[in-house]
Amino acid sequence: MIARSGDIQPSLFDDVYASYKDFVNPPLARFMKLAGAPVEMRASGCRIWDEAGRSYLDFCGGYGVFTLGHMHPVVVDAVRAQLETMALSSRVFFNEKMGALAAALAKLAPGNLQITFFSNSGTEAVEAALKLARLSTKRTKIVSTQNAYHGKTMGSLTATGRDVFKDSFEPLIPQFEHVVFGDLEALDRALLDAAAFIVEPVQCEGGVIIPPDGYLRGVRDLCDAHGALLIADEVQTGLGRTGYVWGVDYESVVPDIMTVAKGLSGGVVPIGATISKLDVWMRAFGKSPLMHTSTFGGNPLACSAGLAAIKVLRDENLVQRSRMLGDYLLAKARELQAKVPDVIEHARGRGLVVGIELTSEGYGGVIIPECLKLGMTAAYTLNQQKVIRLEPPLIVTQEEIDEAMDIFAQGVTKAKEKLGRLAVR
Repeated sequence: MIARSGDIQPSLFDDVYASYKDFVNPPLARFMKLAGAPVEMRASGCRIWDEAGRSYLDFCGGYGVFTLGHMHPVVVDAVRAQLETMALSSRVFFNEKMGALAAALAKLAPGNLQITFFSNSGTEAVEAALKLARLSTKRTKIVSTQNAYHGKTMGSLTATGRDVFKDSFEPLIPQFEHVVFGDLEALDRALLDAAAFIVEPVQCEGGVIIPPDGYLRGVRDLCDAHGALLIADEVQTGLGRTGYVWGVDYESVVPDIMTVAKGLSGGVVPIGATISKLDVWMRAFGKSPLMHTSTFGGNPLACSAGLAAIKVLRDENLVQRSRMLGDYLLAKARELQAKVPDVIEHARGRGLVVGIELTSEGYGGVIIPECLKLGMTAAYTLNQQKVIRLEPPLIVTQEEIDEAMDIFAQGVTKAKEKLGRLAVR
């Protein structure tokens, strides 16, 4: 339930809402207010506190950003210490922390991935991967999947597999083709003369879609047969989220290029990374090392956070914890589904990303705000609004999962009371 503490600030919400409505995003501000979103004031572990002192279990997790929870002390201390000496890089001297994080990622990454280009977000990491693939292979065609989500800048948007985000920006970048996720025969046909195939090990924004067993291994074999590079988009699935260090580890697949972001800094500083094999990188940038750069990419603050986050991931055994508690969360979701099959059609997941698919989008419009009222955050998946995603930090406890699923069950009950079967179509 919601915990209340501290003094209520009656004017703060109105002031913040007005600034959002007038200067940030008017329609989004109105939607957030309608959904009951408060003003976030502080956060720690798996909880967020609002302007009235109310506590919320965070089962949205910044869409995968807060793998270590909010404000993990090891990461915060590392960033604070770095801030005492140098926040951003001069860009003309060697950056110790960038080199150290690149070396750590090479050690952590699958197989012989070695060279890291640093940026500031997942979509930037994808943009770098697409440019790297085209330049390295001297081919232009990129194959992606339907229902994929890779970001909203022009290159990553073109790779994204949902038209609603793309139609208004046509024409996008040419020479992109989309195939059904999980369909190896379609991929085989599409890979002719392709530079690369970009794929998520799990389509998190697509509705937490798990590919058939053997799919990623088959993808690797087809890319090899066609001379195409395999780009694994691990922005949301990487660093323990799926119960493996990397989503591709589920089938022991080594990509040619891998994109990383979200949880890489432990949820403290924005960061993105594009990791590739040495030969892939050298063919692209060996003679032109400044062909693709980022002013803020690899800054000392972000890299200090990244180094600390990797240490925490190992020291606290969070990958194994994600697998174990992910199984528990999924079991609880399926237990609830069995009780209310008229509302919940399916529950699926891998590690600590679980999708609860509803029989109608209408139910989600009640369940999510109701959960918020009761003290828990949850969110739709971006490409499929029939699916509510539960994506808590990897430090979540079994007791917090029980609390969250109890709240979610209350939200389902409220949805049935309000809508009955009217929402089912």
